[in-house]
Amino acid sequence: MVVRRRLAATVAAVLLASGLTACGQASGLSPEPSGTPTPTPTSASPTGPAKPTDRSPHGVLLSAQLAMQTARRAKVSYRLGADAGSGPLFWQPKTALQVKRSTPADAEQLIVVDTVAYQGGDTATAARLGGKHWERFSGEPGQDGHREIPYAGLIDLLNPVEAMAAATAAETDPQYVGEEKFDDSTVEHYRVTTSAERYAAAQTQLSQARRDGLRAALAPGGSVSLTLDLWLNDKDQLVKLERTGTGDSGRADDSVLYTDFAGPLSVQAPAEADTKDVGTRTVSSLAR
Repeated sequence: MVVRRRLAATVAAVLLASGLTACGQASGLSPEPSGTPTPTPTSASPTGPAKPTDRSPHGVLLSAQLAMQTARRAKVSYRLGADAGSGPLFWQPKTALQVKRSTPADAEQLIVVDTVAYQGGDTATAARLGGKHWERFSGEPGQDGHREIPYAGLIDLLNPVEAMAAATAAETDPQYVGEEKFDDSTVEHYRVTTSAERYAAAQTQLSQARRDGLRAALAPGGSVSLTLDLWLNDKDQLVKLERTGTGDSGRADDSVLYTDFAGPLSVQAPAEADTKDVGTRTVSSLAR
């Protein structure tokens, strides 16, 4: 137990240092209506940290947490209950997401760049907006005066660093399931039993309101328990995440795949001429 606590403290210190470095190197993520890709990846992709010597399940998942924070971005393909989509996700140093939905929704595509969102990209939106294909809106200011990130609930469900924070929380007891084949690679499968409440509580970097929203999103039907299944590659990077749980009137059933870690990804805002600004909007934490 002492060794585990020392390891956790050491990795936490490295995570903090890595996060500060990433913020110092970050290019701006302000939306560019001209269509210029944003954010633009740095010319040198982050290199993964050396694996720690502790290869216990808890030690491996701590290593995976560090690996995902170092990666900063990936392409995600997700199924969250009945909703599905795919596209690039940036989780550090600021938030950016661009997904094309593959299940019916109000709009075919969603783009989020920090506190600004764009929705549309389809003929139905163009018909509704008089020819323009995108509507643009900002998040409402929170109690602290800072604007909220639109679709924060969706982003939190996809964020691999948040999943690893929940998997390595103090009260968890990770289990090694075994080696398995995933596509053309061999991966290691781990399992953690937690709850929606503990998952959300582990996200200490989020506001209380956002943690409350995440807890609600994780617990359809009042799920009491939550099982995390995590598959890691040979670099301790999370390549697949599954969340399952049951409640009185619903079931959590999520799956997220991660590829192209630290790759040449970008999020591109639509052209201003094809966009209608609709002001500010509050987005439910359950919105997908």
